[in-house]
Amino acid sequence: MARPFKTATALAALSLGALGLAGAVQAATVIDFTVAEYSSKTGPYFQEVANAFEAQNPDITINIEVVPWDTLLQRLTTDVAGGAAPDISIIGTRWLLDFASQGIAEPMDSYLTPEFKSTFIDTFMAPSVIDGKIMGLPVAASARAMMVNMDLYDKAGVAPPTNWDELYAASQKIAALPDTFAFGLQGKDIETDAYFYYSLWTHGGAILNADGTSGIDSPAAIESANLYLNMINEGLTQPSPTNYNREDVFNLFKQGKVATIFTFPMLIPQIKEEAPNLRYKVLPFPEGSAKATYGVTDTLMMFADSDVKAAAWKFIEFAYSDEFRSQFDHGEGFLPVTKNVAAEPFYTTDPDISGFAAGLPYAQFAPTIANWEEIADVTVRTMQQIYLGQVTPEDGLKATAAQINKIRGL
Repeated sequence: MARPFKTATALAALSLGALGLAGAVQAATVIDFTVAEYSSKTGPYFQEVANAFEAQNPDITINIEVVPWDTLLQRLTTDVAGGAAPDISIIGTRWLLDFASQGIAEPMDSYLTPEFKSTFIDTFMAPSVIDGKIMGLPVAASARAMMVNMDLYDKAGVAPPTNWDELYAASQKIAALPDTFAFGLQGKDIETDAYFYYSLWTHGGAILNADGTSGIDSPAAIESANLYLNMINEGLTQPSPTNYNREDVFNLFKQGKVATIFTFPMLIPQIKEEAPNLRYKVLPFPEGSAKATYGVTDTLMMFADSDVKAAAWKFIEFAYSDEFRSQFDHGEGFLPVTKNVAAEPFYTTDPDISGFAAGLPYAQFAPTIANWEEIADVTVRTMQQIYLGQVTPEDGLKATAAQINKIRGL
């Protein structure tokens, strides 16, 4: 796909010049912005921001393209290879190291003023710092938590769990209810590995050992995988978890069919809109030998080959104004990445959002390492094989750890 002209079109100027009208019309500078789709609200929100910016900057046009998360990485990789990369894009922070090492990401240090930099929460800025350079800005943040359907728990006569033993026992009683699944287990597509990490971390395990080797075959990892497998085999999950991606599991919960899921704050606005009568609670992950949650950030990245970097940065600063950031975080259900929005009373008093934010002191992040997506894919495939009974947790995770170490050159 040919890239749009970024400056005034010379041919148009020459044609107008022949009529004595040279300089009367200038083509707008065009900024291509690839937006990751979080919900049905994402595209309209960013278009609203773009319209407001264009009203103040009539010489700049923002060309927004919304792309689903499941295809975003492949789309960006294809665009880069074809010389049609956007000027800026939302990306998964876990992709940033590879983009930076390949020279695709533009360092932002020279653009950031001290005042603008100080608006960000350091915890969420840190994952975008690579080799001492700021390679992107946090654009979205969340922590994960457990969500329970209180009606189903009450019908089964059990209390929401605080640890894995309690969750298991409660799930056995809830599963006896008609047309009810006790535990929603994701086994398909993006973040299937994350659902495993939730259990891994709370059982005291780690994705990487202290020496950098894979921790996927540790005793804690095997215990965590066996826990999920036993829940599947006992009928405590929905049938065939490998047929359910993240959204499928969340839809079951919104429909009142599943009692317990692990989720992110973005589900809250969806529930309020689609299932306003659902009675639920947001609680910490069940504990094993440790407390844990998954801290996740997404990054706004500028591409190194953009030829409109100054204009793109002007738009970036505009989009990070308090008004727009508050609208975005509230609309999508994110935790704030900027200090002023985080200071809003909503984020400390709202029982739903504060339930997610409470986990941040012990949040775990995906490691910032090369080839992370390949490593995550290997883990996803192994967990699917375990859930399907094609390999035992011990054998599957041992082979996976060896494969990960090979990918990492260890």
